[in-house]
Amino acid sequence: MASDAAQPSDSESIYHVSAFDRAMMQRCLHLARQALGRTAPNPLVGCVIVKNGRIVGEGFHPGAGYPHAEVRALQAAQERAKGATLYVNLEPCNHYGRTPPCTEAAIAAQVAKVVVGVQDPDPRVSGSGIAKLRSAGIEVVVGVETEDCWQLNEAFWYRTVRGVPLGILKYAMSADGKIATTTGHSAWVTGETARHWVHQLRSSCDAVVVGGNTVRQDNPYLTSHNENLPNPLRVVMSRTLNLPLSAHLWEVERAPTLVLTEPNANPQMQQQLQEMGVEVVEQTPLTPQRVMGYLYERGAMSVLWECGGTLAAQAIAQGAVHKVIAFVAAKLVGGQAAPSPVGDLGILKMTEALPLQNVRWRSLGADYLLEGYLSRTGTPTMETTSRVDRA
Repeated sequence: MASDAAQPSDSESIYHVSAFDRAMMQRCLHLARQALGRTAPNPLVGCVIVKNGRIVGEGFHPGAGYPHAEVRALQAAQERAKGATLYVNLEPCNHYGRTPPCTEAAIAAQVAKVVVGVQDPDPRVSGSGIAKLRSAGIEVVVGVETEDCWQLNEAFWYRTVRGVPLGILKYAMSADGKIATTTGHSAWVTGETARHWVHQLRSSCDAVVVGGNTVRQDNPYLTSHNENLPNPLRVVMSRTLNLPLSAHLWEVERAPTLVLTEPNANPQMQQQLQEMGVEVVEQTPLTPQRVMGYLYERGAMSVLWECGGTLAAQAIAQGAVHKVIAFVAAKLVGGQAAPSPVGDLGILKMTEALPLQNVRWRSLGADYLLEGYLSRTGTPTMETTSRVDRA
């Protein structure tokens, strides 16, 4: 489990976090969110540099291979960074990757103080960036707006700590647990506000997965529906490739599409898809668990499962789902044959039901949104405390 702050020694004092500190860290988070859906496998990071109570430089990390937030903020501040306070939502890196260490840039700029939201879980960084800054005589505070900082980068935490992308099962259902009518009609279960929220959710994820049935029955786009927001990699799992040639998902000018299938499945369809610009990859066996591993290798941090009940149940059973986002509409559908969001899990007693932890509810227009984590997947969570580390 990731720790939110390095523990202070007996000689270190407890720092009082001011309203100004919190406001500056929230500004870091605001800046970081500008790169939602674009940074994988890197985290979302924003940085603000303050001198004499005024912001003199700020920046965010736009994506892998580009300068980190701290470097961009220091470049904006220039000589004003000397003696200033640097705020950043994630511990500055202390290793050479695609870019030089941010700790060296902060030391070279002669900042006087660094305020860190949370410690980086990456073993190449974790604690060493903080130690490097302190060894250079820079005051370092760790643990400001910790929960918000962790929440922003929960997918990065999961990928780093667990070695797989964060799997999110999303579905919309009626108050009686139906995702469609007995005829399969499902447009629309929820209202416009909830659908807009889903579009934003897609833009923050690296991949969205559906099965062949969803393609055949719903013909989805699986995009953000906003030209200013990024689109996820659209992934279709199909063992037989019994798929319509007219599907919206083959319109790759909207967003890239990857079809995962088993070896030698429908060679003619494979060729037709590839001619339309769709990537086709064979896997054996084709399972949610294997798909998650493959997407991890491609750099994904978050994978959104927008599939039907059968595939959803398989993904849950194989540990490919760690978080559940359920939209509940205040309406009744009825029908014994009407589909539900999750298929058979082999649960025969209510005492065997899979509990959700850290559950949150909110209203979205006329609908409600539930977010929770499957406890048996061991989702890492931040250990928030009232202590703030200062040295």
